[in-house]
Amino acid sequence: MDRNYHVFSDGRLERSDDTLRLVTETGDKKYVPIENAEAFFLHGQIDFNTRLMSFLNQRTVALHVFGWEDYYAGSVMPKRGQTSGRTVVEQVRAYEDTDHRRRLAAAMVSASIHNMRTNVVYYNNRNRGLETEIDDLDAASARVDQTRPIDELMGVEATARKAYYRGFNQILPEEFRLERREYNPPPNEVNSLISFGNALVYANCVSAIRATALDPSISYLHEPGERRYSLSLDLADLFKPVLADRVLFRLINRNQITASDFESELGSCLLNEGGRKTYTKAFEETLERTVEHPKLNRKVSYQYLMRLEAYKLKKHLLTGEEYEPFERWW
Repeated sequence: MDRNYHVFSDGRLERSDDTLRLVTETGDKKYVPIENAEAFFLHGQIDFNTRLMSFLNQRTVALHVFGWEDYYAGSVMPKRGQTSGRTVVEQVRAYEDTDHRRRLAAAMVSASIHNMRTNVVYYNNRNRGLETEIDDLDAASARVDQTRPIDELMGVEATARKAYYRGFNQILPEEFRLERREYNPPPNEVNSLISFGNALVYANCVSAIRATALDPSISYLHEPGERRYSLSLDLADLFKPVLADRVLFRLINRNQITASDFESELGSCLLNEGGRKTYTKAFEETLERTVEHPKLNRKVSYQYLMRLEAYKLKKHLLTGEEYEPFERWW
């Protein structure tokens, strides 16, 4: 099974024959596994050189870099396993076709709201008093229309997400409050966890898209822009509630992450190294969990669901088969 590996210690990542090692600032050398790796996630101040990049390219391993304040700084992607001019042509054609783009964007917004709602319903069934949030999410879902302009669909999704985040205060202990969603930088613990988790989902979607011939910069809900993989933003919105948020709820409610796992500086609140390790361990364990897929008739991992999402979109663009975005069914 392909896996992600997270590197936290400051130092230098270098190739040693057919292995990798991390040379820390104190001179200690740590073996870093490369076998069956799909991607490395670098957290902290870690140096690497072109020799390492060539090695990772040969192994088709991606490198996702997280910089100061836990921000996703970018990815160094290996050569593409698949290339298809026809796929890119059809991808652009769908973007330029206003009706087609709106259909795809509306489907993504509807599925995103559905996945937020499943979390709220789950905790409402555990006496958290979330009936108002469920009603607000249902109202937002009813406003999703394939004829709406993209900016209006984005507004509907934002309204739904505002109601969804409001419910965090009923799901989490009182000491972990979310007055409103803020980032750049995150001012408190919950905002910090949301930002960090969302960045991990986004980076994993980058890897999933790379496995197809889709161009990650051509998107349908989010506007394509400079220096970002906007298609990853589209797909990440579907998986944030299932991955990032459920991990957040679980770790806080089980007291596995506490106030001691954060540090504040310059008006920001960030996970410390121990907190990042706890969160990423739970996140990776969640990626490896499996569920019975109703159409494939076999168990698939959460990580594979993201890759499957990219393939579903590609198949839609090439064959016209209806694209049904991921909606949690279990």
